[in-house]
Amino acid sequence: MQPTDESLVEAYLEAGDEQAFRTLLERRQDQIFGYIMGMVHDRAVANDLFQDTFERVIKAMNDRRGSYTHQGQWLSWVMRIARNATIDHLRKQKKWSDVSSDEDDGRSFWDTLQSDTPSAEAELHRTQQRAVLNEHIRRLSPEQREVLLLRQETDLTFREIAELTGVSINTALGRMRYALKNLRGMLDEVEVDPEALIGSLDGPTSA
Repeated sequence: MQPTDESLVEAYLEAGDEQAFRTLLERRQDQIFGYIMGMVHDRAVANDLFQDTFERVIKAMNDRRGSYTHQGQWLSWVMRIARNATIDHLRKQKKWSDVSSDEDDGRSFWDTLQSDTPSAEAELHRTQQRAVLNEHIRRLSPEQREVLLLRQETDLTFREIAELTGVSINTALGRMRYALKNLRGMLDEVEVDPEALIGSLDGPTSA
């Protein structure tokens, strides 16, 4: 049985177990980086923000007067730090309302979409699908894009997303619904079957 996030945190804080923290980081880094990457669409910037996030995380965890408390919500707490770092960057770049759409070859959360057939043809098709989705996800409003990224990348509940973004749970749910609705509308406009691309995103909307 794998140790929980909280047990790894405790091992790091109470016993100075560096391996416990490395395990924690390896377990969650794709989720955290995926959110950042989806927001900034620039691999170099995402790497810098990811590093900045974990510098803040380590400092706060080792500061007994810091913001972290043992509540079994380590990922949600880290995501708040990652979000603050990301939003600060976007505001400085005046891109919080208009994230750059320059192409990149870095990982995005669409890389997590599963392919049933690991053939070269299927992989090419999946890559093409991801490119189409990336192109249109960037056209969503920042609020809709963010809740979609948080849900798909980190699998936070909508209650956690609502707390993280400072809105009601109904607002978080509404943003997700409108994000999917708008994606479908945009894909319809370019005569692409929206269900073939985003059907898998209609996951459970439990709180």
